[in-house]
Amino acid sequence: MSERQSYHMTPEELQRHGQEALAWLARYQERVEELPVLSRVEPGAIRALLPPSAPEEPEPFAALLADLERIILPGITHWQSPSFFAYFPANTSGPAILGELLIAGLGVQGMLWATSPACTELETHVLDWLVELLGLPAAFRSDASGGGVIQDSASSAALCALLAARDRATGWETNRAGLAGHAPLVAYASPETHSSVEKAAVIAGLGREGLRLIETDANHALRPDRLAAAIAADRAAGRLPCFVCATVGTTSSNAVDPLRAIGEIARREGLWLHVDGAMAGTAAICPELRHLQDGLELADSYCFNPHKWMFTSLDCDAFWVADRAALVRTLSVLPEYLRNRATESGAVIDYRDWQVPLGRRFRALKLWFVLRWYGAEGLRHHVRRHVALAQEVARRVAASELFELAAPAPLNLVCFRPRHGDAFGERLLERLNASGELYLTHTRLDGRFTLRFMVGQSQTEARHVERAWQRIEAEAAALAAELAAGEGAPR
Repeated sequence: MSERQSYHMTPEELQRHGQEALAWLARYQERVEELPVLSRVEPGAIRALLPPSAPEEPEPFAALLADLERIILPGITHWQSPSFFAYFPANTSGPAILGELLIAGLGVQGMLWATSPACTELETHVLDWLVELLGLPAAFRSDASGGGVIQDSASSAALCALLAARDRATGWETNRAGLAGHAPLVAYASPETHSSVEKAAVIAGLGREGLRLIETDANHALRPDRLAAAIAADRAAGRLPCFVCATVGTTSSNAVDPLRAIGEIARREGLWLHVDGAMAGTAAICPELRHLQDGLELADSYCFNPHKWMFTSLDCDAFWVADRAALVRTLSVLPEYLRNRATESGAVIDYRDWQVPLGRRFRALKLWFVLRWYGAEGLRHHVRRHVALAQEVARRVAASELFELAAPAPLNLVCFRPRHGDAFGERLLERLNASGELYLTHTRLDGRFTLRFMVGQSQTEARHVERAWQRIEAEAAALAAELAAGEGAPR
């Protein structure tokens, strides 16, 4: 045996090195604003700095932290930068970080109530809290017919919903015997629906041809009349409609599908309605923004991501169903080695039956920490602040001679495009992101290149938004001048 005996980190070492790691992380948060938002490393650069083989001998913790700084930090795109305006946010916060630390330290495997009762019961309770805080339908509460569960992502939530929809539509015959012998199953979404629904259709056996993309209106929201027509056409062709996904806050433009009209069609036709509120769902903590989810009581399932706009670190998706029996019947598999007295009593929830994997982390702990640290008051403060900042950007765009709004901005995403065309927009985006001062992403709306300005990062303040907009205007003006002079004209 080595002098290090077991090679394990002792409790004393854990405390000392843990303090060092937290100190490094605190310093990172202090300086992240000054770091280039988008990583500037070239492909393969990080691997080139790593040794070809794992170390044979133990290494000191100081060496790990040193290489974190030297090798890893330059290859980080800083999602926690207050000048990160790309995608949708993936926020963290102090209470979430400390919650994650404790989750890792406790090392809970929460697949069954029996494997850690606190993991299950806290999760159930916190999801019930959120039903109240967000003004969600009462059917989603655990003391009603439904209930909530934490998934890793909205992608997993969509898959679970589609699997339950598939099995319910076939009287659970697909669960027993598979898809063979059944009429082709069909799901419906819009072209603006998150790509995870397409992936779910593939995994669930419907295939890409089993997913109908329904035309949207001028605001990029799914058209109920086109949905009804597509369902009728599929029934006439001998197919079996089973699922429709509506979105509150689409990825490209933050469009809001008309839930009530879609829900009425789904109820009439016997389709499972899943509502994806991945980013925008957090907005419902503000009563004045709950109109965006009007009609949600007609949904069979709903999800949003606290890891996007509720300051809870990845991964954490809150997923509810109105009828938990349908979900459990679809996903439950009980081998002998998981049988136990609590499960057989029927008095407990086993969340292994609410998800695809068996294993599950104690994610509710960090969400609990966030909710208690901020309170509803604190969360509302930040949501309202982000929305107000985005609305100011939208006003700046509307008043600009260089840009125009590409879509309505109901919350914290502003979609805009240069008046000089797509090639100009592409060049502009490259120059902005290369500056290191901010990070934007793009989409295509109505077939045209569109810039996305998302305000939702935990530490973003008015000064960061103002600085970003000034840089956008200055860079666009410089590029326009080059174009007018015939220099570097976009092609």
